[in-house]
Amino acid sequence: MPSKVFSGSIIGLEAQLVEVEVDVSQGLRSFSIVGLPDKAIKESEDRIDAAIKSSKLLSPHNRTFKVLVNLAPANLKKEGSIYDLPIALAFLIASKQTNFNSAEKLFLGELSLNGKLRPMKGALSFALLAKNLGFQEIILPKQNAKEASLIEGLKIIGVDSLVETLAYLENRKQILPEELSIQDNNNYEHQVDIGWVKGQEYAKRALEITAAGSHNLFMFGPPGSGKSLLAKSLPSILPKLNFTESLEVTKIYSVAGLLPENKTLINLRPFRSPHHVSSSVALVGGGSPPKPGEITLAHRGVLFLDEFPEFHKDALESLRQPIEDGVITVSRAKNTFTYPARFMLIAASNPCPCGFYNDAEKNCTCSPSQVAMYRRKLSGPLMDRIDLFIEVPAVKYEKLASENSQNQSEVLRKKIDEARDIQKKRFEGQKILTNSEMNIPEIKKYCQHDLQSQNLLKKYVDSGKLSARGYHKILKVSRTIADLANSENIKYEHIAEALMYRIRD
Repeated sequence: MPSKVFSGSIIGLEAQLVEVEVDVSQGLRSFSIVGLPDKAIKESEDRIDAAIKSSKLLSPHNRTFKVLVNLAPANLKKEGSIYDLPIALAFLIASKQTNFNSAEKLFLGELSLNGKLRPMKGALSFALLAKNLGFQEIILPKQNAKEASLIEGLKIIGVDSLVETLAYLENRKQILPEELSIQDNNNYEHQVDIGWVKGQEYAKRALEITAAGSHNLFMFGPPGSGKSLLAKSLPSILPKLNFTESLEVTKIYSVAGLLPENKTLINLRPFRSPHHVSSSVALVGGGSPPKPGEITLAHRGVLFLDEFPEFHKDALESLRQPIEDGVITVSRAKNTFTYPARFMLIAASNPCPCGFYNDAEKNCTCSPSQVAMYRRKLSGPLMDRIDLFIEVPAVKYEKLASENSQNQSEVLRKKIDEARDIQKKRFEGQKILTNSEMNIPEIKKYCQHDLQSQNLLKKYVDSGKLSARGYHKILKVSRTIADLANSENIKYEHIAEALMYRIRD
């Protein structure tokens, strides 16, 4: 009689149920795994054999066992080593070396040769799967138990080894379920504080608006003017993640295997800064097996692209859909994956290859063709998706030698938190968190403005300086500026300031 236990598989960022069936019969010694396993699963035969031997039990190679392992559904590609524990347990049940009720239990974990369990990826996704399918209990490596306990309503059992797992399942040992424990690690000790930035008040104001409404920002200026420092200081004024956002980010980093050690829940907003040699796959995700890219790792946080025109053109153009939609869909021959990608894009660029085009102090050494080629990578459709454009000029000595601004990040963060609270109340009950996520119906409802503002916008739209997308982005940014001013209505000065950040030569 074949035995059956339940496990799971990660597809994109979501987990899917996998049934592990094992049939043991007498015959020529063999161990076969079917159901589209990858190389790591096929190699599990030797790991499982050694782990069972180390646990003082009869392994598949000790007797003339003919073992057939089926991973169902058979048309789903199975990857990774998390099937070691469920396959070993199903074999022990089928060979009548143990007996327990495997219903409503999910088993996950890679076995070492001595029977110990190694930590795994994606524990949070599997916990969500178990809750959605009505499972009562998850048994997984002890190192991942705290992460899985973030999902309430499940019995999370962390175990160290195959021996301990059997002792628990056979009621020979009591293991208390992991309790939900959330610690707030938001100490705001960031690598760069916005108070370190000397001068650049205009740029700081743009960062304030960017942080309050989760908008996209483009900075250009000569080398050494502080563009990178400004971008790196943005996390110091961003509001902390709420619990729902933290779960989204933690799930992504868990599946990607990037969850920091001894960290159950990611509290601070991500800041990703890939190098300009990064490919489009590295940015948007994909590969074999498919993995989330930088834009997904920056979800609910910041994606900083320094030396923006130096990125490959196809990599930059691949940002169009996620900037607009907040998700990225990666299609391959066998599967299609959709990853979340709701990030703030901060791009920095020099005005030309040498960096001193139109500079008042230094002469530009670039030819007109070099300048045109440098800027050609920044296509119109891509730049139209950015909300704010600012110039970051060189800083004079008097500013550089001045004292650091005291408590500037705390003051700005409090102001931004208040603006975010206004947006939270405005969009309550909707799948929208910030002004940048508004669609046409929300813009028409929440971005009403007076006749004077309408005439100003009409002038720029009719002259061709504002596209339809640009018009809607002006209204979104104006709504954020009004929220920062604690104004219920969008006023003429809010529209004028938004236009100042949008209209560029």
